[in-house]
Amino acid sequence: MTGICEGRVVIITGAGGGLGREYALAFAGQGASVVVNDINALSAETTVDEIESMGGKALANTSDITSYDDSLNIVKAAIETFGGLHVVVNNAGVCRDRMFASMTEDEWDQVIAVHLKGHFCISSHAVHYWRAQAKEGIEVNARIINTSSGAGLNGSVGQSNYAAAKGGIASLTLNQAAELSRYGITANALAPAGRTGMTEDVFADMMKKPEEGGFDYYDPANVAPLVAWLGSAQSSHVTGRVFEAEGGKISIADGWRSTKPVDKGDKWSPEEIGSAIDQLFAQETPAQKVYGS
Repeated sequence: MTGICEGRVVIITGAGGGLGREYALAFAGQGASVVVNDINALSAETTVDEIESMGGKALANTSDITSYDDSLNIVKAAIETFGGLHVVVNNAGVCRDRMFASMTEDEWDQVIAVHLKGHFCISSHAVHYWRAQAKEGIEVNARIINTSSGAGLNGSVGQSNYAAAKGGIASLTLNQAAELSRYGITANALAPAGRTGMTEDVFADMMKKPEEGGFDYYDPANVAPLVAWLGSAQSSHVTGRVFEAEGGKISIADGWRSTKPVDKGDKWSPEEIGSAIDQLFAQETPAQKVYGS
């Protein structure tokens, strides 16, 4: 199989179903060798079987992305099986939705571990591999593709744990892009919308397939071409961006920006702050509303 990812080796977490499965199929269809990581061994093997049935190369892996030591085995599997590593797609996720006033510590910890720590663990090992290559004089053309969310960019009622993790991932992406370019590594993130196991309960009616055929707007396969392109050599000039993708739409999340300041030129008194805040509010562009508010 040939395509824009010919010869590249890709790790995709949470690739046993949903968006991750579609990413895996898209990368394989563009010539990449794919490590399909998922905690569900049967789901991972099913994705591998699909890739191999279309003539592609893939390997199933069930290592724990929340364990720093075990996540190293994902990177080792890619290198030992396919001879290298070029792309990490951090896609795996979990939801433990609850209003903040009722959220438990365990619900908080699970979501932060899978999303935010999971993004750190596997990316850290991949970066160590790529940095060592760069220091040896080997040309590196590597990619980290993270998964944020509209919840992380705007907030989402009933998902403070998920929104915090996804907002952290967006910020992590900016830092990775700034720090890792010297080694030939780009870092970008996605805020995708698609019909998956995580969305089917909350957004079942909105995301259901069209009854009379036509364009399936929320088909997770619609997001996959962007991810495959970001993982290709063609995207080497793109880093530090958060892309929003749904249906046939692609946009860039235009991040936090400072407004024009109100500057007294001296220390403020507490009594003066209220009028300064009123001036700032009058000239700001309001943020997008929190989902569900």
